[in-house]
Amino acid sequence: MSDPILSVRDLSIAYRTGRKESVTAVSGIDLDLYEGQSLALVGESGCGKTTLGLGLLRLLPNLGEITSGSLTYRLKDGSRADLLQMKKEPLRRFRWNEAAMVFQGAMNAFNPVIRIFDHFADTLRDHADGKKWTKAAVEARAGELLETVRLDPDRVLQSYPHELSGGMKQRALIALAIALDPQVLVLDEPTTALDLLTQRSIVQQLHELRKKFGFTMVFITHDLGLAAELADRVATMYAGRIIETGSARDIFYDPKHPYTAGLINAVMPVKGDRPALESIPGYPPSLKAMPDGCAFNPRCAFATDACKQDRVPLSLLTERPSGMDHSVACLHHDQVRLARSATDQLASFVEGESANV
Repeated sequence: MSDPILSVRDLSIAYRTGRKESVTAVSGIDLDLYEGQSLALVGESGCGKTTLGLGLLRLLPNLGEITSGSLTYRLKDGSRADLLQMKKEPLRRFRWNEAAMVFQGAMNAFNPVIRIFDHFADTLRDHADGKKWTKAAVEARAGELLETVRLDPDRVLQSYPHELSGGMKQRALIALAIALDPQVLVLDEPTTALDLLTQRSIVQQLHELRKKFGFTMVFITHDLGLAAELADRVATMYAGRIIETGSARDIFYDPKHPYTAGLINAVMPVKGDRPALESIPGYPPSLKAMPDGCAFNPRCAFATDACKQDRVPLSLLTERPSGMDHSVACLHHDQVRLARSATDQLASFVEGESANV
């Protein structure tokens, strides 16, 4: 493989909870993402997916802070830059021009008191690297992108966000994110709160946009079906760490971490018999009081005393020339098995078939 377009090493992120107190939300992340790949980050709420996504663009809220690590991008000109070392002005030019984000909740992402046209104008003028954007040029570029996501530019550009439906806002936000042809697009739950048909439309359009614009994608989701359908590669997060990563086929056919297998086993099949759900017992740990050793050990059926001693690092199981190596942080990965019904369901997504819901 060529050099990764995004390389993360030992990245940790903390949130301040008091004047001298903080809690670590993301810890020790190592990750390489190659050009053209689509990576899905999956896991329970609170596991650090959104925090990691925001950290990849240094868009953390004021209480958030990257406490260690490096975050290296290969820029459009071929040079490499550590985002953590960028000053304010180069960082402003980097955002939306080199890498962009589709935020969770389109209504909250838009300014409610300005029209969609003004969102495009502000983004193009503030983040473009050296190009001057006239009103006509903004209208032309915004119109082209809105048509790409199947929206009527004449209506949408003059609308306020509240005048658009949820699906229209989400598509407008995706169009806005790719306005400057970023290399990397981070999407945080882009189908949240949308009905099933609108979700399917958004997913199909993301497929089409990737083919047309060729961006690399990081996709944050709770929906394993969407992850299996959109992602080339999947990373499972638990308690602020990546505990398994591999190709979509490896993860959904042959997961090696008991937590990943538990997530898949808990998915209700969309066809055939409806067995009882196999939920994961217990609750995620508090980030203020993490258990010793593997963070999943209090909920794990395979846990032994060795699991309670030291943190288990990611270990390479299978090396692939595509860069989608299969790695897992588990001492007992050889014992992990899937329920057959879940395998059958998710296999249909991996094969590119539509679920009959």
